[in-house]
Amino acid sequence: MANPNSPFFPIIYVRGYAMTGGEIDDTTADPFCGFNLGSTVYRAVPDIKSPPRKYIFESPVLRLGSDFGYGDVYEDGYDILDPEWSADPDNKLGSRSIIIYRYYDEASHLLGSGKTPSIKTFSAGLGDLILKVRDLVCANPKNGVSPEDFRCYLVAHSMGGLVCRGLLQNPANDPAGARRYVDKLFTYATPHNGIDVAGVNVPAWLGQWDMNNFNRDQMAEYLDLKPSYKKSGQVNWLPEDRFPSSRVFCMVGTNRADYAVALGLSRTFAGHGSDGLVRIENATLKGLRPDGSPGEPCAKAFAYRSHSGHFGIVNSEEAYQNLTRFLFGDVRVDIWVDVEEIRLPKEVQQAAEAGTAVNALYQFEVLASPRGKPWYLTRRTAEEDSVACMSHQEWVADPRKNGQQYVSTVFLANRAKVNPRRRSLSYAMTLGVRVPDYEVDRKLWLDKHYEGGYLFRDAIVLELVPPRTDQEPWKVSYVWQSQNKGSADQVVEAVTLGGGKIEVRIPFASLSTPGIRGSLRFVVQPWNDESK
Repeated sequence: MANPNSPFFPIIYVRGYAMTGGEIDDTTADPFCGFNLGSTVYRAVPDIKSPPRKYIFESPVLRLGSDFGYGDVYEDGYDILDPEWSADPDNKLGSRSIIIYRYYDEASHLLGSGKTPSIKTFSAGLGDLILKVRDLVCANPKNGVSPEDFRCYLVAHSMGGLVCRGLLQNPANDPAGARRYVDKLFTYATPHNGIDVAGVNVPAWLGQWDMNNFNRDQMAEYLDLKPSYKKSGQVNWLPEDRFPSSRVFCMVGTNRADYAVALGLSRTFAGHGSDGLVRIENATLKGLRPDGSPGEPCAKAFAYRSHSGHFGIVNSEEAYQNLTRFLFGDVRVDIWVDVEEIRLPKEVQQAAEAGTAVNALYQFEVLASPRGKPWYLTRRTAEEDSVACMSHQEWVADPRKNGQQYVSTVFLANRAKVNPRRRSLSYAMTLGVRVPDYEVDRKLWLDKHYEGGYLFRDAIVLELVPPRTDQEPWKVSYVWQSQNKGSADQVVEAVTLGGGKIEVRIPFASLSTPGIRGSLRFVVQPWNDESK
């Protein structure tokens, strides 16, 4: 039978990397390992010289409690791993519990030996914790769940995501099969493809402070990815026969300027296109099919947040909203941009027709925000180095394949459950395609070029009305803001894909030359619906 508590399963939080002994001790001294930290400042624009505006986010722990009824599992100074906790018959573990995986306790000088175990040990310990939580939840009759139907969520920051992957991907780290109880994995700013310093991957010999945990050779070993790593040189692969890529969300930070660790040296060496520590391109995961071919990309969204600190990604409204919609939401929308035609400037087109090598880099900006909210669920802009990119040569080589750009995933909450008179799910999305720097015969073509211009830029409002029954169709409407500032009144027909999925295509085009024509493609499906 299905778990009656769905989708409100226990949340296990796995914190990130602590470098020095002092940082490990600080982590040990924090009951929630940073998951309790909030923020009162918001960096609205990518300019560190501009003052932030006041915006209070209480913390993930408090908001999960006030919004969804979650609570911690500490009692009389003990947690569930202490014998004193289990000895009290009044201690019961509810399904809506937040459990902190305190894997650094053993490495601290306060509660442990001061020696840091390996990531393999951390991953195995996570499996033991999951089984402990399962037993305690199933022993509570109020939960009404059997061990076979128990499920939990893993939520991880930075290296914590690698600890989770070490459990989910490497059978050697999970002898008891705890991964089968994990329903979803959410990662904040995890270096899924390692950490690069000044453009070079952290070396394997850098064992001090366990920095070699982020070396790709070492990662391939503890993530059990040696064959695929040898073939691709990457370790941001998730074997789909071990854990489905559709159940993973990667939250990516794009603000390097506000990451102040090591007096700013970290952000300097991480460089542009990072959160101050992890490069944007290294912070996402891709599925890996059993035959070794690339599978579907894991869901991802982008926020102008740094790796940690006052402007950090964990203590942010944007990441919290993505987290809760991913865990508890009702609708998943994968957003694609399909490019169908590109028109070059007249002189550049003539050069291409004459056989001269022509290239350009098209940058796709996407900003999506739900109705009535002052923040973005995803934010990808050129100034923040977070755009999706496609080169002109890629387009020419295979327009059909390379013209399909996956840009983000948005999860939505169906508020019809509390307001049946307003059943629609609605959000606004800005799409921009930047005018590229054209290259003719490997030289910049600057005639008639204006920096910062767009081939296309407009905002669309998309409104979705979910069906009440399996026989009733989705109702989808939209409006481009340049055409009508009012409500979404242009109805679009959805194509049924099966399994409850639909596909919606909305055309866009610029009328000028140079220009671009294509479609926004939304793949919409029910989420947390066990019948689909």
